[in-house]
Amino acid sequence: MGRYFGTDGIRGKAKVTLLDETVYRIGKFVGNYYKDARIVIGMDTRISSKDFEEDLCKGMVESGAEVYLLGYCSTPCLAYTTMNEKFSCGVMISASHNPYTDNGIKIFGNDGFKIKDDIEGLIEDYIDDPEGIETKNTGKIIEYKEAVKTYQNWLLERYKLDLQGKKILVDLCNGSNCYTAKDVLNRLNGSIDYINDEPNGTNINNNCGSTHLDMLKEEVRKGGYEMGLAFDGDADRVLFVDENGDEVDGDKIMYLIAKYLKEKGKLANDTLVTTVMSNIGLYKSLEKLGIKSDITPVGDKNVCDSMVNNGFVIGGEQSGHIIYAYDSFFGDGLKTALLVLEILMYYNTSLKKSVEEVKIYPQLLVNERVKDKNVVLNDETIREKISDVAKELGDNGRILVRPSGTEPLIRVMVEAESDELCRKYVYSIIDLIKERGYAE
Repeated sequence: MGRYFGTDGIRGKAKVTLLDETVYRIGKFVGNYYKDARIVIGMDTRISSKDFEEDLCKGMVESGAEVYLLGYCSTPCLAYTTMNEKFSCGVMISASHNPYTDNGIKIFGNDGFKIKDDIEGLIEDYIDDPEGIETKNTGKIIEYKEAVKTYQNWLLERYKLDLQGKKILVDLCNGSNCYTAKDVLNRLNGSIDYINDEPNGTNINNNCGSTHLDMLKEEVRKGGYEMGLAFDGDADRVLFVDENGDEVDGDKIMYLIAKYLKEKGKLANDTLVTTVMSNIGLYKSLEKLGIKSDITPVGDKNVCDSMVNNGFVIGGEQSGHIIYAYDSFFGDGLKTALLVLEILMYYNTSLKKSVEEVKIYPQLLVNERVKDKNVVLNDETIREKISDVAKELGDNGRILVRPSGTEPLIRVMVEAESDELCRKYVYSIIDLIKERGYAE
């Protein structure tokens, strides 16, 4: 990670740690970096996004770039447009699943991949020392909302589904997919209902969406839906609940997709790419199908790198950020939802039955806000304690302690044979962090 860029772009408290001036400098650098730049911008629904769009546009126009505005849209819509219309780059204004008080900047190249670390480093240098770029004021701004329709039509052409007789509830998270998903799902001939579909700038991710499934679970049970799905704020993730209102997370969805692709002869090298956060139960279930795992550090960029470098076609994260390489190398919650629906129709089964082979081990993840992540991770006493816990768990569990890529947090995760063991081992680390004075 760099000085400003984390595992998913630049992110911070809007107007506090992520300043208008910083966003303006990003726009000015990017507009100058690409020769004869044509840049497309999208944004999620948080209240600060419009201001940051204006900041980016100001910097880009000063650098002479043509700037195309998608308006409110999902991150995958922005990435798709950047790639398929060969823009110099695409910039998404979003802090993903974070609260509305945060915001962020994600930048995609015209190959659909997030920009490389070396370009991120140059942007960071310019943020710190904004010199050397001439102000031209020769650029222009173009409204380009029709590109959202192009993206939607691409999905409908790729996934020709007839959901007649299907009753599905969708949580739009008061976020990007309020503007992107409805026109797709409503054309599939099913009975589709929506919750959290009235964004007001401050309700994005507010006890809703893929990080807060309680409302969706309850409404699915009460309404007799056969399944529910929930996006995050910028819609590059999706999670599901079955007809009983039980969560079907990214691990189970990856299992289902990998199983389907293997059966179809499309699972390259019989391998699924996961991150270190995936549950040990997933790996045990994959082994029974003869499917191997390539395990990467957390972050969709790491998953994507493994897929590209090794020719793998499916990978993702427990959080529901899934990459399917037959279409593109960016995560897309709506595309994943359509693929899952395609698979369920192929097997003519329910979501619950389709993943019942996966026995998920109890897992507990606790985030502790700290003063300095690196100091915690380099503390020898804490490292020894982590090692002791790992030995005690053996083959029947695991412990993972890692820094957040976007916030001042240490994440402590334990999988074990019981919830009691998970809690015991997680808090043995959390309590030690506090005892040593590292907690904020």
